[in-house]
Amino acid sequence: MPQNSDHAITYAPPGASDHEALRAMARASFAATFGHLYDAAPFAAFLDRAYGPGGDMQRDLADPAVRWLVGFHRPEPIGYAKLTPLRAPAPAPSPGAVELQQIYVLQDWHGRGVAARLMEWALRTAAAEQAPEIHLTVFDHNERAKRFYRRYGFAEVGRCTFTLGDRVDDDRTWRRAL
Repeated sequence: MPQNSDHAITYAPPGASDHEALRAMARASFAATFGHLYDAAPFAAFLDRAYGPGGDMQRDLADPAVRWLVGFHRPEPIGYAKLTPLRAPAPAPSPGAVELQQIYVLQDWHGRGVAARLMEWALRTAAAEQAPEIHLTVFDHNERAKRFYRRYGFAEVGRCTFTLGDRVDDDRTWRRAL
């Protein structure tokens, strides 16, 4: 069981030696949150493409335009935030807008302030880079995430889709001015 004290958690960009564990943590977090929604075979293929060796996350970890902050607990990753140039479909984005592409925290660590620290870092980093606004996408039925984003001043501004296998999900695009 995780300890409840924040002092046991450290926050830092991931080093090369953290990449494999971070990809495994991201895979576990995504699977725990969304795995029940999808058929097993296409879901497994998606996880491999997204988090497996040579997958999307590994490429982004090597991309200097992508910024990361990871929460570590002795020394395992328990959550992370990923800030990118805007990639999501966003209605009328301002030039220089950025995207909080992912903010994932393992379920055992929900409610312990990890996501808040990661969000605060993302907002500070985007503001320091003089981004005029920050965007994100969220699954329409992820009410916990939507409540969290509202607390930080994000508002829904549009729709997009997320396709996994034969299933097309309705996602929402959110924005916050900086």
